[in-house]
Amino acid sequence: MKYVILHNIRSRHNVGAIFRTCDGADVSKIFLTGYTPAPIDRFGRTVGEIKKTSLGASEMVEWKQTDDARSIIRLLQDKGAIVVAVEQAPNSISLYDFDEPKNIAYVFGNEITGVEPEVLAVCDGIIEIPMAGQKESLNVSSTVAIILFQKPA
Repeated sequence: MKYVILHNIRSRHNVGAIFRTCDGADVSKIFLTGYTPAPIDRFGRTVGEIKKTSLGASEMVEWKQTDDARSIIRLLQDKGAIVVAVEQAPNSISLYDFDEPKNIAYVFGNEITGVEPEVLAVCDGIIEIPMAGQKESLNVSSTVAIILFQKPA
């Protein structure tokens, strides 16, 4: 099983692009935590930017919205998943040195501030994409694509 946790992602366009990528990568479920926007708003209306950017994948990939990322992480760990944050940190390992387990959940954080320390603290590990240029990071939707398609399913 492969899961994605999007924590405090602010851009609806990024969320839509990530849904499309998750569909292509056969992700079992996406968890939208914190203030990450969902494909359906609290009034039951479709969020146009997410549907358009996802090209309808937001209707194909199972998802759940909740405020607390840590409770979702613990739930997945209790079900045997290894939960790995994708973040630049002193104790992170390179994506290229990471052996992906069969039951995995990836946590992606805010476009500017990344994954919060209290969320990192409950993850089983931290990986990062090595950067060679002047910029320190990639767009979160690009990062999700690289992580999910790094190794064949």
